[in-house]
Amino acid sequence: MPSTVVHAGFALLLAAGLLGAYYDRRALAVLLVVLVIPEADSFLGLVMDGAHRTVGHNFVLPAVAALALYYDTRAREESWIRRRLSPRWVAVAWVALFVHVFAHVAIDWTHLDGVNAFWPLRDRFFALDGEILYSTADGFVQTFVDVRIDPDTGTRTVDAGAGGTSESVHVSNPVQPRDPDVDVEEPVDRRFPIANSGWRLYLIGLGLFALGARRLQGDGLGEDA
Repeated sequence: MPSTVVHAGFALLLAAGLLGAYYDRRALAVLLVVLVIPEADSFLGLVMDGAHRTVGHNFVLPAVAALALYYDTRAREESWIRRRLSPRWVAVAWVALFVHVFAHVAIDWTHLDGVNAFWPLRDRFFALDGEILYSTADGFVQTFVDVRIDPDTGTRTVDAGAGGTSESVHVSNPVQPRDPDVDVEEPVDRRFPIANSGWRLYLIGLGLFALGARRLQGDGLGEDA
């Protein structure tokens, strides 16, 4: 699975492009904390079936947070964030939410069983898995969304990568490396991945490069505004 370090590497790239003048140590610290928080659902797996990739890995809760942030900063007469903190933290909050969705949840959406995308509204895992290509033999081909038509009834079935539920899907993690419903006698091997493929190691290095480049450019990493 993509490690937290891989997520952090992508988050550094997004932060370098989105934070602008607010790119400093405090903003980066907030973004990295927000990035790590979803992994806490691994511990919830001890008391809830399929908690990992469910509680902290969905698109519903970020959508609710985005609506709340929009209401506070755009609809209310006086913003709580602007009053209690400062206007700069409005920008940091939006970037943190963006990083959570695209540097964490969306990356996990493309791997293994995907994520429980619409939990708690719907308990179903979805994985973004497939390919798009042009073939001289078959023409345009895409396999991300599979549309089947029953030749007898004409009924159309759309498969967009839907998988099992939280009761049937177990995504291995250091807290629960094995499916608790499977009885295995071998010793438990708890692995804490860093980079288990070339592109992930490349992404980590690219994120660190962006961090170093911004520091050399003097874009505020020494500030503590």
